[in-house]
Order: sequence, then structure tokens, then C-alpha cells
Amino acid sequence: MNENRMLGSRALDLMQHVGLIIVAVATVIAVALEVNTMWQARNVTLADLLLMFIYLEVLAMVAIYLRSGKLPIRIPLYIAIVALARYLILDMKGMDNWRLITVAGSALVLALAILAIRVGHTKYPYDKDDGGH
Repeated sequence: MNENRMLGSRALDLMQHVGLIIVAVATVIAVALEVNTMWQARNVTLADLLLMFIYLEVLAMVAIYLRSGKLPIRIPLYIAIVALARYLILDMKGMDNWRLITVAGSALVLALAILAIRVGHTKYPYDKDDGGH
């Protein structure tokens, strides 16, 4: 019975690593396509740069997870904030006031969540045995 659990656990770990490598390779391809698009257009916009930062954060998230086996929840929140900022930059002219306030408010809520997580980790650190999960 114990051998079956170990084998199942190893199989899941392998699938998880394969999935992470697929995400990393797809992200690198997306970066290359975006750079090619900027090169062909001979123009780099703020929206392009923010998209590149999103790609870099995804790669950082994969690297951290592969190194430590843990996924800091803050990284996806950072990605979401940058994505909302990019959305605002791209579509601001076509947005009505309520949509603009909603998107900006969403970014604020995410920033406050990050702050709460940081304060929580400082005031109430995890036990070493808990592993931070």
C-alpha cells in the first residue's frame, strides 16, 4: 500500500513538473512572438512593456515553484495588478466611468490583499513544519 502511494506521488510530481515546463516554454514562445511583433511594428508601447512584465512574472513564478515546491500567492496577485493596469492603458478611452472605477478598484483590492498577506506573514509567521501552506 505504501509503495502505491509513493508511486502515485512520484507520478503526480512528474506531471506537475511537465506542466510547469510546458507553461515556461509557452511563455518563452509568447515573449518571442511579442518581441517579433514589436520589431515588425518598429514601435514599443507601454502596453507592450507591461505584457512583457506579465510574461516575466509567470517565468519567475514557475522558477520559484520548481526551486522551492511552493507558490507564493503574491506573484499571481502581482500579475493580476499588471494585467489590470495593461487593460486600463489599452481600453481607457473606450471605458465608461463605472468600468474605469471598477477596474481601478479591483487593482486597489488586489494591492490591499498583498499588503494584508505581507503583514500577516510578518506578524504571524509560519512554523517551519507547516511549510507555508
